[in-house]
Amino acid sequence: MNHATEDFQPLQADDPPVVGGYRLAARLGAGGMGRVYLSHTRGGRPVAIKVVRPELADDPGFRRRFGREISAARRVRGAYTAELIDADADGTPPWLATLYVPGPSLTEAVARRGPLPVPAVLWLMAGVAEALQAIHGAGIVHRDLKPSNVLLAADGPRVIDFGIALAADGTAYTATGGAIGTPSFMAPEQASGGEVTAATDVFALGQTAAFAALGRPLYGDGPAVNILYRIVHSRPDLSVLPEPLRPLLARCLDADPAQRATTAEILQWCRRRLGTDADAGGGPAVWRDVTGPEVMIPAPVPEPTAVSTLPLTGGPQPAPGQRKARGRRTALITAAAVVAGALTLTGLVWAVRDAVADRYGSGTVAADESGSGPWSTADSIESTRPSSSVSPKSPPGRPSGAKGDGGAAVSAPVAHSYPLRNLTRKNSLSLADPDAGPDGRKGDLRFDCEMTGCELESGTSVLVQMFGAHGTTLDQCRVVLKNARSHRLPLAGASAGSEICIKHPSGDIALFVIQTKSTAIPESGFVQGDLTVWRAS
Repeated sequence: MNHATEDFQPLQADDPPVVGGYRLAARLGAGGMGRVYLSHTRGGRPVAIKVVRPELADDPGFRRRFGREISAARRVRGAYTAELIDADADGTPPWLATLYVPGPSLTEAVARRGPLPVPAVLWLMAGVAEALQAIHGAGIVHRDLKPSNVLLAADGPRVIDFGIALAADGTAYTATGGAIGTPSFMAPEQASGGEVTAATDVFALGQTAAFAALGRPLYGDGPAVNILYRIVHSRPDLSVLPEPLRPLLARCLDADPAQRATTAEILQWCRRRLGTDADAGGGPAVWRDVTGPEVMIPAPVPEPTAVSTLPLTGGPQPAPGQRKARGRRTALITAAAVVAGALTLTGLVWAVRDAVADRYGSGTVAADESGSGPWSTADSIESTRPSSSVSPKSPPGRPSGAKGDGGAAVSAPVAHSYPLRNLTRKNSLSLADPDAGPDGRKGDLRFDCEMTGCELESGTSVLVQMFGAHGTTLDQCRVVLKNARSHRLPLAGASAGSEICIKHPSGDIALFVIQTKSTAIPESGFVQGDLTVWRAS
């Protein structure tokens, strides 16, 4: 989950103002685990607050793993890591705070300026190798080192996000039949479910450095299963890399973990090639060119000003007898107001009841066999909440699932899931039958990528991106799509975890959640994500 961004997003209505005593100043981004916010310590030092998603927080197993993550991360101390400074695995919700790194991720830097020059790649490898020394020294294997988990600060790279990193002697958590990590940057032993060691992170470092030098993954793009097959069964083509980097990357990317370079060897090799620049501290001008302009960080949020509720002093005070009389008058006025309010509320309820009875007939408001009518306070409140189970055919005010005029129950739209759908410049996706894989570009949803930018487009459906959202529901899609008109969606502001609502003229509504996006090289660009479709919604 990326900490840094050059575009701080304002807090939204569903964002908490305070987490664990830290006042939130802005949104930084979102990822698979939850949202990330900018805050500050009491001394004014900026920090990144990672807040866990509610559905994960409700899982006791996740909380245990999150607690182990925190314990492991507390042991890491290094110049090129984003240090964990505070956390609460038992909080509501769970959260952790790391030092904020003012700089883009390697993914963002490459997308902005293209492949990095050789000296910058050497600085990158040296810094990440030193970070891995600190991580491995604490008994941890990162397991998910990749360009988006390397931030480029002015004085060198920072390795972040131990979201799936566990202590080397801990129990690895994986989904059934799955492996932890990002396919394009896995080592062969990790992709095949073998033993994961410090050498696994070295392979990922080689992959990350190759991405920086090429502007694309070394093992190519495409479906995850194809990438993993190439990693396990073939050797990478190092001839596409700049010649000065080939010897070191060949050692890092050796299929045999025992033959890979150590982090100490990587550091020594990089320092020899950098020469006198290695003692320059923050790196030469080429590194500053990669990191881009200095990030202007929002100021800390001030503490709210306390409002005094004490009576003003200095004026004439009433005598004791006057205070008692005023107290009795206040009590009588209060009691009268309560009675009047109750009468008004009762009249309003009966007015609504009569109005509904006039519209739908007295049978709509009659009590059921248990003696309790459908217009209880709880039902009235619940009926105002959006729900994906409300049928568009139901009359206003009729709960979803209630019997209609013909006596049949109104059914809720069923969600149909289609995981890991891949879109390239040569194919398309049909909402009517996502499994069919229509030939060429005849489907509803298409991916287009040019030097000027990449986008999703459709000749039939409208598309809306849900910024900052995670876990978007059918009802939320309905709302944002109600007045939508655009058939094109630029992907410049989209990343892994971004959610896109889609509506087809047939009434089908879909949600596309991006898992992987590659747009640095337009000719080989693609976007891969999970599709959910609600029919006739």
